[in-house]
Amino acid sequence: MDYLIYANLQLGREQEAAQVLDDLRKITDLSPKYFKVVYAASAMPARYAIERRKWDEAAKLGPISNALPQAAAITAWSRAVGFARDKHAGPARTEIEKLKSAYEQMRTAGDQYWATQIHVQLNSALAWINYAEGKTDEAIKLMRAAADEEDAVEKLPVTPGAIMPAREQLGDLLLELGNTKEALKEFNSALAQTPKRRGALTGSARIAAMESKRPD
Repeated sequence: MDYLIYANLQLGREQEAAQVLDDLRKITDLSPKYFKVVYAASAMPARYAIERRKWDEAAKLGPISNALPQAAAITAWSRAVGFARDKHAGPARTEIEKLKSAYEQMRTAGDQYWATQIHVQLNSALAWINYAEGKTDEAIKLMRAAADEEDAVEKLPVTPGAIMPAREQLGDLLLELGNTKEALKEFNSALAQTPKRRGALTGSARIAAMESKRPD
């Protein structure tokens, strides 16, 4: 179901993606301690909100009770980004504390892969918070660190991909700041690693449209 909602969103089939999400909500026996189940159940609504750039929906996502830290981090990250991109830095920072807790749990458990993934989420969320607070240099620094860290780790085959790759987010951030040249570079880099992702393609298309309107 997680792969299906991912595929539908990449193809722009939002109604079909919503139907998969409706099917998820009908399941009453989700196990919060079974990794594949709780990860997918946390990722699906996050993907649906974030991919559609519905920041208010992302901020309203509800965590699954007693979820494993890797899954709880998805919801906390999505809520943090949703709040931050709607310029509500305070509530976003509340979610940061949850991400820090999940990171420490994974680090203490010796699970380096998930500790790294949550650290990427932590830095990318902090980047959007700093952007909301007008600290653009720190925002770029944090997002670039997140992208570099994520790029260095191979994705686990159990997931279709990050909710939104940090490199793609870096392109979004640079585009928000009007740095179209660097944004395009990051979108192209993101597409080299995650071919045909809708977010990076859309960002590149926005830049092309902006460039076409500029006087020679």
